[in-house]
Amino acid sequence: MSLAVGLTPLETRRDVVLHVAGRAESLGYDAFFLAEGWGHDASVLLAEVATRTSRIRIGTGVLNVWGRSAAQIAMLATSLHEISQGRFVLGLGAGSPTLAEGLHDVEFRAPVQRLAAMARQVRALLAGERVSLGNGGRGLRLAVGPSPVPIMLAALGPAAIRVCGEVADGWSPFLFPVSALQDGIRVLEASAVGRALPQVCPCVPAAVSPDPDQARSLASWWVEFYLTRMGPLYATRLRQLGFVAAVDEVMAGTVRTPEILLDELIVWGDAAAAREGVERCYAAGADMPVITLPPNRSVEELDYILDALAPAVAPRA
Repeated sequence: MSLAVGLTPLETRRDVVLHVAGRAESLGYDAFFLAEGWGHDASVLLAEVATRTSRIRIGTGVLNVWGRSAAQIAMLATSLHEISQGRFVLGLGAGSPTLAEGLHDVEFRAPVQRLAAMARQVRALLAGERVSLGNGGRGLRLAVGPSPVPIMLAALGPAAIRVCGEVADGWSPFLFPVSALQDGIRVLEASAVGRALPQVCPCVPAAVSPDPDQARSLASWWVEFYLTRMGPLYATRLRQLGFVAAVDEVMAGTVRTPEILLDELIVWGDAAAAREGVERCYAAGADMPVITLPPNRSVEELDYILDALAPAVAPRA
């Protein structure tokens, strides 16, 4: 079964990004995804990763759709497709108001519609078609390509998942309950009329340690940080999916993070328990879970997680 590794926008250490990508390849992981936020340009680091690896697929996991035009994203994708010799996957997401307005100075309005429009425009450009212009003028084609780059969308709500089914090659939700994965897949199936069902690639945070207290602490950090400090999106969606009481407890900050959220959202515990968590993802319908590593941890901790969940046995570098 396929298994991938991902890093969040909070991981800004270039040397760690390169180390994790190389280590993931040596251990037999199928893909390496790098998210972009307010630090490095992910495409530049992925170009460096592409020149240092030879087998593993590489991808943006994800780029937001506010910081670049469709043409810029398409040029980025076709360039990385060529540099990586066809190993590149383009991951796109709607981002957040903080990222759109606080960094890119663009109004965060109708995010699902923007995600859909950008994905369609980028796909058309990668296929060698002319860019669609809002002014009605004659658009240009890219001077390189066509480039068969797969497009993955980070979608949480039903409307965004439907867009994914209509236009994307992969669905890659982050912090999405494993018990709700089948409901999302049904939305994909209903919207992917006349086309192949997108590959299901949930991004699952990892908190793996031989120390049970440390594993639980890290798992709790993932949940608490994303629910309380990354805007209302994740808390709102989890409430919609039936986790109202557990989310309210996290938001109140008065008790330990409810274990139901840890089990639903995180691959956590010791190596054996974490591997069981990955198996639950496959059983729920995942084609390629993306094991998302915690930011700002030592290389030794990250290597432990990579080794614990590795799909193939490989000698330590």
